[in-house]
Amino acid sequence: MNNNEKFEGNAAVGVGTRVVWGGEQVQHPYNATQTPIVVSAAYGYNDIDAWYDVAQGKLPGYIYSRMSNPTVATLEAKLCELEQAESAVAFSSGMAAISAVLHTFLCTGKRVVSTRDSYGGTNKIFEEFLPRMGVQVCLCDTLDSEALEREIAAGCDVLYLETPTNPTLKVLDIPRLCAAARRVGAVVVADNTFATPLNQNPLALGVDVVVHSATKFLSGHGDVLGGVVCGAEPLMAQVRHYREINGAALDPFSAYLIIRGIKTLALRLRQQQASAQALAQYLSSEPLVEAVNYPGLPEHPGHAIAKAQMRGFGAIVSFVLKGGMPTVARLLPRLKYAHRAGNLGAVETIYGPARTTSHVENTLEERLALGISEGLVRISVGIEDTEDLLADLAQACASVRQELAAAKELHGDAYAGLAEVQA
Repeated sequence: MNNNEKFEGNAAVGVGTRVVWGGEQVQHPYNATQTPIVVSAAYGYNDIDAWYDVAQGKLPGYIYSRMSNPTVATLEAKLCELEQAESAVAFSSGMAAISAVLHTFLCTGKRVVSTRDSYGGTNKIFEEFLPRMGVQVCLCDTLDSEALEREIAAGCDVLYLETPTNPTLKVLDIPRLCAAARRVGAVVVADNTFATPLNQNPLALGVDVVVHSATKFLSGHGDVLGGVVCGAEPLMAQVRHYREINGAALDPFSAYLIIRGIKTLALRLRQQQASAQALAQYLSSEPLVEAVNYPGLPEHPGHAIAKAQMRGFGAIVSFVLKGGMPTVARLLPRLKYAHRAGNLGAVETIYGPARTTSHVENTLEERLALGISEGLVRISVGIEDTEDLLADLAQACASVRQELAAAKELHGDAYAGLAEVQA
């Protein structure tokens, strides 16, 4: 579908309107105001010739829900509106979407260039699965744009970007890297899950294919799995064909839940980002904290790039606790308004260390090689009142500091390495 079709004559319509109406300015059956959940596996035809034409794509319609489904199609249309894309393909999970894209555009003898500290599941595809297929994989230091450009120039069929990265919140210069990829004819893929379409539109910055874990901010309620891929129709036709044959189709009820979640995305993200900024600022002065990762902080190394290519800094903050995992184990149970879980993007605030969330698939040695310490904690900031989240984190940190100070006084240097404690 064309991104302008649904809002023809009102190109200036705001994103808050688009998340509600995108893909849904249509007449639903029975005059329903909400997208129906169509659970039929197959769709019947009395006219055999019409059936064949639909199957061949010569006429609009549906044949089998592994190939296409009316509820799923509405979700895909909504993502087209938000990502300014010609076409979109939905999947059963974010990793299904990422896997499908990489397997669609890569095969034996092809070469992919990416960064070292992408999401753990993505990293496993690069390190474990693609090499089995005979794909050459080159992973560069995430912040070394010159190294990335050299490797792209040396030969690149797919450039895979994730920005901001999960969980270190590093920011890549999308236009610069896309320019390098264009010079060698590479397909550029970008994971836009952390930024969301409200904060960043990679297609407008030169990317060819955008992927989302719809499980996260798009859904927003932690109750559904899904993934979406967006881009130009010729590329999406290839991705869609891969999904049809390999079968990782999104079910209609999950599609409905994601559609419903997207409608409040603008409202949710506004509150989440405000709280994320406040929490990041607090953590920057917390004695227990060694480092804070959030692009909204002026001292963040990617702050200037983020300001140039993003409209907001997102709702994810990560920080490194002094003393590593022992300090993490003390802090997290003391939080009152937080889930300790392996998800993100929900209305509730979620805390978790990388070893049990983003990089649970990786060994300790692999995480350390990726620059992810055992003391790194990721916060997915929810929609709770900012003041309550700040007070909750402050009381948890104060309690840990008091416990460590008392333990150090009692046991001496045996506890000195856990954290630099200020009473």
